[in-house]
Amino acid sequence: MTLKSLRIRVISLIIAFVLMIVLAIIYAHVGAVRIPYRDVWAALTDANHPSYFIVHQLRLPRILVAILAGFGLAVGGVILQSVIRNPLASPDVIGITKGAGFMAAGVIFLFPKLPSYYLPIAAFIGALAAFLLLLLLSRRLTLRPSHLALVGIAIGAIFQAGIQYLIVRHPSDINAALLWLSGSLWNRSWNNVYSLLPWIAVLLPIVWANFAKLNVFQLGDEMTTALGVRIGRQRFWLLLLAVSLAGISVSAVGAIGFIGLIAPHIARSLVGGRHQWLIPLAALIGADLMLLGDLVGRVIILPREVPVGIMTAVIGTPYFIYLLRCERRRR
Repeated sequence: MTLKSLRIRVISLIIAFVLMIVLAIIYAHVGAVRIPYRDVWAALTDANHPSYFIVHQLRLPRILVAILAGFGLAVGGVILQSVIRNPLASPDVIGITKGAGFMAAGVIFLFPKLPSYYLPIAAFIGALAAFLLLLLLSRRLTLRPSHLALVGIAIGAIFQAGIQYLIVRHPSDINAALLWLSGSLWNRSWNNVYSLLPWIAVLLPIVWANFAKLNVFQLGDEMTTALGVRIGRQRFWLLLLAVSLAGISVSAVGAIGFIGLIAPHIARSLVGGRHQWLIPLAALIGADLMLLGDLVGRVIILPREVPVGIMTAVIGTPYFIYLLRCERRRR
């Protein structure tokens, strides 16, 4: 690694981190009630401050949930794109998000009186079920990357059909379901932060500790096997890490798309494919995109809000089209 490339990678990480802090400060400032920048810190630390409840109980939990979920979705996307070796792979593309959405919609429609904390549990179970179904259907195909991607798309279509069926059968509860399925940070509290933080704090270091294996996967199955890596087992555990990160993130914020797709691509364009740099930068970019999307969604039609999932789709779709054009030119 040259000194120039090292400098670029370090600067990219610093810029992404600073941008996250700046967006968080702006997030605490704007909204239906604007809080002067000079009062933001006081509102965070002084329980007697007039804006303490707004900043500490309403906006700060949303900021932290956005950051943590952005970390999880982006790093999950990094793992999927590396292991499957498909640049268009992401949790929402291969069916994980759709599985989580189906189970969450089932709870909303079929068990509307259940406490709200059951919804994240159901979403995580749905993501895990989609993953297990992916492995089951791919078993006879030897878990080749191309097969995993194609089977994942088919599984996602099946779960999406199930979601549409539930919506048609239970139109009276459609508002709550659509809000969750579009992805939203509305009404997120410290309980959501506490449910996300332990998972992200444990899983992200585990993923980073496996950066060497992810680097080896870029060489292809034959070379990976020649280097002594038990490719089937390692692929399973790495995919399980991706599903865990994506599932727990989706369970907290709903079915948000594009973060797991475009954050790894942006990071890869800046620091290359070495995962010791790619993983932390993609995580920071994922948090930046989540904060930016929810920030714009909160202020674009005050006093109402646009769900963050819609805003990330608006931000991500042009970049997705750009990626497709780049892939076409390479061929």
